[in-house]
Amino acid sequence: MADPDYKSQAEKYEFISGQHGGYYRHDFIDHAYLYNLYFPPEEVFSCFKNQIHDLVLNYPVAQDVLADLVGNLINQPPERIVVGNGAAELIKIVSGHIARRIIVPVPSFNEYVNAAPKGRAIEFPLEFPSFHLDVDKFADQAIKAKADIAVVVTPNNPTSMVIPKFDLIHLAKKLAKHSCQLIIDESFMDFVQDKNQTTMENIIDQYPNITIFKSMSKAYGICGLRIGYLLTANLEFAKAIRQGVHIWNINGFAEEFLRILPDFSEDFIKSCKQVKEDRDKLYNDMKTLFGGTIYKPDANFIFYRLPDEGPSAPEVTKELFIEHNMYIKHCQGKTLPDADRYIRIASRTKTENSNLVDALVSILGFKK
Repeated sequence: MADPDYKSQAEKYEFISGQHGGYYRHDFIDHAYLYNLYFPPEEVFSCFKNQIHDLVLNYPVAQDVLADLVGNLINQPPERIVVGNGAAELIKIVSGHIARRIIVPVPSFNEYVNAAPKGRAIEFPLEFPSFHLDVDKFADQAIKAKADIAVVVTPNNPTSMVIPKFDLIHLAKKLAKHSCQLIIDESFMDFVQDKNQTTMENIIDQYPNITIFKSMSKAYGICGLRIGYLLTANLEFAKAIRQGVHIWNINGFAEEFLRILPDFSEDFIKSCKQVKEDRDKLYNDMKTLFGGTIYKPDANFIFYRLPDEGPSAPEVTKELFIEHNMYIKHCQGKTLPDADRYIRIASRTKTENSNLVDALVSILGFKK
């Protein structure tokens, strides 16, 4: 359908709340989608402009070259890598076609469960109200259910919490004894305080039952290019997933981005540092001014339980949009207790974050 003409801001909200993208066409401040506002630099777009005829008129490369390009970025051999049209394509293949039984801690990114055929997905509730993952209980449930795929997202979405590396290693070892592959979604890993001490990428060769998924949209700010990849030392598992992707699943613009990305490594590091600074200030401002529970973030967004008294998360989300033209995500559709009390706020620039805090203060009745 074409973009509608709105008779009111409330009508606009009803339309936007049913969409999954294209937000830039509708003139509001997007604190819902989770991406790096400081990357890519303008030079990347100049590269696209200079080659636009070739990128549009020619076929892009296929998996062997794409895996080599990503391998150069992360210093891994290409046979361990499968490149997807966003991580969502890889999730669809694993959840929808490979997994006989998949188990996912919840709340989490819904697509792992949504992509699975009916009856094949198990939701394992995180500890409440801390939302920490008890890896022993999770492993026990996976083994009991005879799951062949277990998924953890770290930092998790929507909780913004990282799972300690030693917990993941312990989990992988327990699952390995029962032929269960552990998928670790590290899409927000570039925003943790010490990535090298947290990621599993640098020890992937030691754990053949671990597969890392990564959406590049979040950290690199390229949601429209649709690039994701998986990394695993289990070459048979990689081969099975590779057989599920289309021969030209990545377009020419995405290919070119992978080719030029090494030239902008310093820009990327600086951009992630700025994201973390902005996020930390938003978190500290909320801790100072807000009631309720603000969970300490490891990703580029804040998970917040509203006070028990006062409006619900859907009510806050709607009023924020109608009165202040700002959009956040409420968690009513997530699997968690009291889901209608939780919101997720994407960190943007310091100024935009400050404006958001002011708007929420007025809506929730806090004092500055």
